[in-house]
Amino acid sequence: MASKTQRGERRTDALSKQRIVRAAIEMLDAGGEGALTFRALAARLSTGSGALYWHVANKDELLAAATNDVIARVMAGVTGGDDPREAIRAVALGVYEAIDAHPWVGAQLSSSPSLAAIPEIFEAFGSRIQALGVPERAWFNSATALVLYVLGAAAQNAANARQHVDGLDRDDVLGSVAEHWAGLDPARYPFVRRLAAELPGHDDQEQFLAGVDLVLAGIEAGIEAGGADGD
Repeated sequence: MASKTQRGERRTDALSKQRIVRAAIEMLDAGGEGALTFRALAARLSTGSGALYWHVANKDELLAAATNDVIARVMAGVTGGDDPREAIRAVALGVYEAIDAHPWVGAQLSSSPSLAAIPEIFEAFGSRIQALGVPERAWFNSATALVLYVLGAAAQNAANARQHVDGLDRDDVLGSVAEHWAGLDPARYPFVRRLAAELPGHDDQEQFLAGVDLVLAGIEAGIEAGGADGD
């Protein structure tokens, strides 16, 4: 008959950190950060909280591990062939779709710059920026512009999507905003009024990729001009 110690050792081995992280991701997706507690996670995994602490020190570490896991899977699945521009678009779209599927990831990436996922994203963009022929003095600004745009736009899209999930239909929300824009003072807001008609029917993903293309166009223009200064 196995001793209690032996049974405990086997239980600890079966309860791997990866299993804990994947269960945490499911809970975060279902209920957000507020739904993730060690007590609830232990109940989900049919174990005790002490077994979780063996693998993860606290909730912050667990959130970091969950975020890193999501982004690592994105990077492992990115394709784009030999064309660095298409590869950059593929990386950007992968991050966008990951944050769309896991809205809490956007908040984590924005608030925790020390996450392992951040250098993963920078490296994915940076290697392709080098392949485009961007001069070294412009690497930092080019990569940062891409990362900031992608994370900011993706997080905002996820926040908007949460509003729709909470009972607000996307078309109704955008239609209401468009109606408000169209009714603004034409002398003060002529540009915004012109945009009002396009707002309700726009495609979020197409809009996002158009922004990526604009950033890339600026980077490529810098190459043609001899490279932007790093100042």
